[in-house]
Amino acid sequence: MSPESSRKRPSRKRNRQAAAIVELAVCLPVLVLLAMATVEACSVLYLKQSLKIASYESTRVGLVPTARAENVTAQADLILGGRNIKDYTVSLTPADPRSMEQGDFFRVEVVADCGANSFVGGWFYTGKTVRQATEMVAE
Repeated sequence: MSPESSRKRPSRKRNRQAAAIVELAVCLPVLVLLAMATVEACSVLYLKQSLKIASYESTRVGLVPTARAENVTAQADLILGGRNIKDYTVSLTPADPRSMEQGDFFRVEVVADCGANSFVGGWFYTGKTVRQATEMVAE
């Protein structure tokens, strides 16, 4: 027997396992980042839709002739609280809905911070805000 034939060859199975480990080490962080970015984007879309619903429903409340500003903000609080939205502000134009006359525009704008409402910590949208407004004519 020659000395070269007595050496053990590395097994093909072992080489394949090593290649799989390297592929996992390269691809796993990319896949995790992609999954987190997808969850974060969906979280912002949920936030945007929640603000739109709150602004629309609050505007409808403000168009009632006896409505007060407290009624409008309470409607927004009710909707956004039910959807676990945090760190938001509601602004009305005009500030007192009772001052409107027929044909006047009433606007409700809701603004929320993306980072405070993030599902995975707000890494992608830190410092960003979402703003939704609805404007309707008093009848």
